[in-house]
Amino acid sequence: MRDLTRKSLYSGTNTFGSERCYPPMSAPNPLQKAYRKFRAIFGATILFSFFVNLLMFVGPLYMLQIYDRVLASRNEMTLVVITVIAVALLITYGMLEFVRSRMLVRAGLQFDSILSRPLFDRVARMQLVNPNGGARSALGDADKVRSFITGQGVLAFFDVPWTPIFLALCFAFHPWLGWVALSGTVVIFVLALLNEYLTRNALLSANNEGQQASEFAGATMQNAEVIRAMGMQDALAERWKVKRNGMLVSQAQASDWAGAVMSSSKFVRMGLQVAILGTGAYLAMGGQISPGVMIAASIVMGRALAPVEQAVGQWKEFVAARQSNARLKKLFNAVPDEPKRLQQPKPKGHLTAEGVTTVVPGTRDTILRSVNFDLPAGHTLALIGPSGSGKSTLARHLVGVGEPISGAIRLDKIELSHWDRNQLGQAIGYLPQDVKLFAGTVAENISRFADGATDDDIIAAAKRAGAHEMISGLSDGYATQIGNGGGRLSGGQRQRVGLARALFGNPCLVVLDEPNSNLDSEGEEALARCLAQLKSEGKSIVLVTHKANILSATDYTLILREGTVQRFVPTKELLQPQQPPQQKQPQTVSLSTAKL
Repeated sequence: MRDLTRKSLYSGTNTFGSERCYPPMSAPNPLQKAYRKFRAIFGATILFSFFVNLLMFVGPLYMLQIYDRVLASRNEMTLVVITVIAVALLITYGMLEFVRSRMLVRAGLQFDSILSRPLFDRVARMQLVNPNGGARSALGDADKVRSFITGQGVLAFFDVPWTPIFLALCFAFHPWLGWVALSGTVVIFVLALLNEYLTRNALLSANNEGQQASEFAGATMQNAEVIRAMGMQDALAERWKVKRNGMLVSQAQASDWAGAVMSSSKFVRMGLQVAILGTGAYLAMGGQISPGVMIAASIVMGRALAPVEQAVGQWKEFVAARQSNARLKKLFNAVPDEPKRLQQPKPKGHLTAEGVTTVVPGTRDTILRSVNFDLPAGHTLALIGPSGSGKSTLARHLVGVGEPISGAIRLDKIELSHWDRNQLGQAIGYLPQDVKLFAGTVAENISRFADGATDDDIIAAAKRAGAHEMISGLSDGYATQIGNGGGRLSGGQRQRVGLARALFGNPCLVVLDEPNSNLDSEGEEALARCLAQLKSEGKSIVLVTHKANILSATDYTLILREGTVQRFVPTKELLQPQQPPQQKQPQTVSLSTAKL
């Protein structure tokens, strides 16, 4: 299972959006389960569709009785009786139509309840290993599929099988009427196929280009301050416009073809009404059919053509749902279910890396090469090295958000992938270099949005991070709404709240990536006190830093260069003053002069 997960998630040729993906597991995946649940109601919907379509004969039969019986006999009682019967049947028809539609809506809710959580988990996992792979669009794909299978589009496909029955009734009225109706149905069906052929590639291209334009716009707006400050708005807007224009051109091309097909379909539809009425009038004048049969045949032909016309009108939505379904299948086949893990004993913080190697997602470019180290529980490790050496990537792997293509990272001698995700998350505190907070209150962000978090636990984490006084000074204290991304806080405030979040729950392992990059002198003093307290409590700490003043607080130092370990030594050995052969005065050693 672990090897398959690695291959499907981390192989450059099998990530989301690639041509190849591994076949589904033998057990049904959540997407297949959702469709199976929908099929259970699908059968009942077909049964209701049988009676709904059967009751569509009420109109033509009523018209036939009016022309052939009521008008001929001029019997008012007959008119009243057949009218009452027709109204009662039409009320039944309306109720069945309502129930059928309601059943599909409820099926859509069940479809979403089965699919939503597994889909979100897979998108999150895929987003970790391939941020630019377009995995987020799968959330919208699920909505498109659900919207189609619960809307008028699928109802049209339910009604299409009844078209031959209505055509058979036209033949029963008279063969000429049957041939007129059949020829019209064939022409409209051919137009539907032509619509699919002419618009398929254009719609696919428009969808892909629209997705790229949307992702580009989303990434751009996250850096609105930089764009505005550095005069990049016009250039980026033009680039977005180019991407969007590609989508609009493809959409326009598809819409032009679809419009031409729809216009032809309407022309054929109206022409058929003229043809069948003209044919019926000719036959009625010859005494071969009655006038009632002529009108009834016109209504029956309309009912025969209606599902086909609706299918043509819903074809664009059908194509979009089909494409969305294909992407969902590819995602669920490429990303298998995470196996259920047993609850391990509470970890103490012994961290080891054994031959850790990883690559840039979607490529073969290596980021880390055979990284090895052993950090005993309760000790502190500093990760240093030039920019681009792989420090942040290694930090991400140490907290389990990335998995190496070879080698292993272990916590208390247990590989991270073998831990239950929730248990591992509670045992780890992580402060990324780019702190991301979420819409909500300060307290909710610190508590990691846990339902059972107590006020004492939240305040304790903030005090350990040295952020309690800062938070208390906010407009609403811990209840302050910080907005999406924590936009209402400064960079230093976000970092201190992020540190409090990392310390919430008393984790045994704390990984901090440049924790003082946005801190002022007061914040750095609070960070130093925090590290000293964590160390006194026996917590394992991994610290990514470029600043020498914090290096002395660590026990070991690992120096990375171009993804490989240059040195892994006790920090005191690295900082030990060196004396040149002919000079007795000691020299100060900093990160810039250390033996990298």
